Order: sequence, then structure tokens, then C-alpha cells
Amino acid sequence: MFYNYLLKCFVLFELKSGELTHQDIGQMDMYVRMYDDLRRGEDNNPTVGIILCAGKDTSVVKYSVLHENEQLFASKYRLILPSEDELRAELERDQLWLAQRTENGRT
Repeated sequence: MFYNYLLKCFVLFELKSGELTHQDIGQMDMYVRMYDDLRRGEDNNPTVGIILCAGKDTSVVKYSVLHENEQLFASKYRLILPSEDELRAELERDQLWLAQRTENGRT
């Protein structure tokens, strides 16, 4: 559990080593509701729940409380860090994209 001072809300993280299940989603939904009920102050925004998982089935996401929910999120994480060459290539792509936006008058 963290508190984000910019968003003015609690942020709950859960790390799953396997595939996302509907039980995981239900559990996080319960945690978010509990934090909102027991810890959230009047001047705080709603609690956000984030599940990081090794994989997720689109039907589990589509037919669960994650669908169109602005407080719960599930995201896939990488088990292996990118290589130095992959990171360098990504930085070069980002720099090129930014340079093109600047040339076109957009910042």
C-alpha cells in the first residue's frame, strides 16, 4: 500500500507470479473497497488497486469488475529485464519521436 500525494489517494499493489484469475480481481476489489471505507479521508480521492501479473486472459478482464472500472487495473509484467541494446533502441525511438514532434511545432 502506498499513498500518492499528487493523486491524493491510496494505491494498492498486488504482484501475482501466475495468470490473472477472477479470484485475484475480486480480492483486489475487496481491498479497494475496504481502504475506501476504513482509511480514506474526506479530502482523498478513491483508492486505486493495481494487480501486476505474469499474464491475463482477455475474457477474465472483459467479464469482471475490471471492465470499465476506473479504480482497478491489471497489467502484465516482464520476468526478464530488457538488454542494454533493447533499452538503447527504445531510447533512440523516443528521441526520434520527440524530435519529430518538436519539428512539427508540437511539444
